[in-house]
Amino acid sequence: MSTKELLVKRLPELDRMPLSQVSQYLDANVEHEVVECVNWAEEFPYKPFCSFVVAVSATRLYVFYSVISKDLRAVHIADLSPVAEDSCVEFFMQVPGQDEYWNFEFNCIGTLNASHRVERAHPTRLTATELSLIDRYSSCGKEAIAEQDGTFCWDLVVSIPLQLIGMDVNNMPDFLMGNFYKCGSKTKHPHYVSWSAIDSERPDFHRPDCFGKLWLRAPEPECSTTLTHVHQSKQPSQPKGLKKLLLKIFGK
Repeated sequence: MSTKELLVKRLPELDRMPLSQVSQYLDANVEHEVVECVNWAEEFPYKPFCSFVVAVSATRLYVFYSVISKDLRAVHIADLSPVAEDSCVEFFMQVPGQDEYWNFEFNCIGTLNASHRVERAHPTRLTATELSLIDRYSSCGKEAIAEQDGTFCWDLVVSIPLQLIGMDVNNMPDFLMGNFYKCGSKTKHPHYVSWSAIDSERPDFHRPDCFGKLWLRAPEPECSTTLTHVHQSKQPSQPKGLKKLLLKIFGK
């Protein structure tokens, strides 16, 4: 099973923008990746559309999700609640050399469940202070949403301090390991979809052995044939963005 890789773009200017504007900037300057691995298709065949953009500034890691999905559910409004039951997107990551990995799980209104751990059974939940350091902005607002039928489009952008996840901003590693997910275990159409494929019999996102590689520095060309190359100039050489991706996938 091949492991996904991508090159994370460095955009220090993101720290000077309100989070409400970051998604538009990322959409214009970085290619979208698609979360499309349906790992347990026999029991959970539904695959909503979910794309993400990831970038780093001098101090923070940014992830911008775009979703088109049946159902919309956000009944959990308190951080550390089981948001994976709602319309949810997730980011799991591990810094090379660290034993622990981190899970960040967000429902469509930005409610966050986050922990770090060595083994799934023994999480260390983030404190209220740590949770407050993770910025979130959702197109769905912040109010609870009882489950609704239909087709819904929504965006979520989040930023995570690099120091919170144990990274030295003055001595960044060459890469991180990580995976991106779309799920909703108690929605009308339950689903468990990943960016990098997962090899397990039952739905299980807590699989660091299946994480992809997120390059913070360009690797040698022979390192990988699956690496998503991202142009590093501040002005992209050709139009980018979610609209372009949707046209490519779904046609005109």
